Amino acid sequence: MERKKILFVAEAVTLAHLARPLALAAALEPARFMAQLACADGYEQFLGAGAPPRWRIHSVAPAQFLAALAAGRPVYEVATLRRYVEDDLHLFQQAKPDLVVGDFRLSLSISARRAGLPYVALSNAYWSPYVPQHYPLPDIPLARLRPLALASALFQLARPLAFALHTRPLNRVRRQYGMASLGWDLRRVYTDADRTLYADVAELFPPRDMPASHSYLGPVAWSPPLAPPPWWAELPADVPLVYVTLGSSGQQRLLPLVLQALAPLPVLVAAATAGRAAPPRPPANARIADYLPGGLAARRARLVVCNGGSLSSQQALAAGVPVLGIAGNLDQFLNMRGIVAAGAGAVLRADRAGVAELRRTCEILLREGTARAAAGVVAQLFRRYDAGASFNAVLRQMLGMPA
Repeated sequence: MERKKILFVAEAVTLAHLARPLALAAALEPARFMAQLACADGYEQFLGAGAPPRWRIHSVAPAQFLAALAAGRPVYEVATLRRYVEDDLHLFQQAKPDLVVGDFRLSLSISARRAGLPYVALSNAYWSPYVPQHYPLPDIPLARLRPLALASALFQLARPLAFALHTRPLNRVRRQYGMASLGWDLRRVYTDADRTLYADVAELFPPRDMPASHSYLGPVAWSPPLAPPPWWAELPADVPLVYVTLGSSGQQRLLPLVLQALAPLPVLVAAATAGRAAPPRPPANARIADYLPGGLAARRARLVVCNGGSLSSQQALAAGVPVLGIAGNLDQFLNMRGIVAAGAGAVLRADRAGVAELRRTCEILLREGTARAAAGVVAQLFRRYDAGASFNAVLRQMLGMPA
């Protein structure tokens, strides 16, 4: 049987959108499928031996993406999405895939259909139109210019209009290609595909009236294929470890505050900067690296401090370790809502977090066993899912292949 070509297209504005395609590409059944990867430059250190053959595509710069999120404005302009569609179509002519898998590459809603290719979208369940949701106020200018309670109330009033404005660029490009609008619900823009797969568990983000074309994969685990730094082997086993990773979308100014908060506690700190500059004078109990193998670090830790994103928080929960999420953008707040509701962690606002509150929250999560017990329950839920097996089953079904 001829192997089918699966093209993964990653909108690599944050590492998570590349990590999930890499993990699922590695999980493909080798006798049935062969993987190709398309992504922009910037993450070459993760694309060494074992990574799929790669096609270069254009994406907006991560700094531009994060700046748009911080300002609360639409991330993509019409001209950008139009270029994406044309780039996608050119890519398909070169790569000749049988099926396309996209992670936040919104243009595939148009380009895959124009090319007549089956299209699978990877997303998070908290962006699903079928998962009831409350939307906390993210770290946007409104939150900094008004008292928090007033700003939150104003955000709830303005959010439907803001979401509608975020849908306009893709809907305008869809009309230019003769396709119907997806409407004013941003969640539809984020999840439109022939099949939509959520890298989450239904128990944390329960659905309502979800169609068969949407389903849960479970956590998609990925860690940088890097060896631990030399100091890793020297960490004493009898001292609690706190793993700190604010990720590629976390605010760089927060790392010194977290290290300062943890400095007087009887813990060791293993911190990853995600390739950013390390604090010049870290505390004596801190060890710092550009990147750490996150799964290994989470299993060794008593607490994981992160930006609240799904990649790092799922690594912690898979190991039964509670999470402190210092959330800034809406994606992070939504992810942490499910974790906090399960009792497996706590969330602090990135725009309000200070040293004293960080220290107090870490002390509570380290000292009290309730969050750790809840994280253990979530770890058991995670083990009920096999993302790789579910993903292969979806591909076989979409391509008309035998089970």
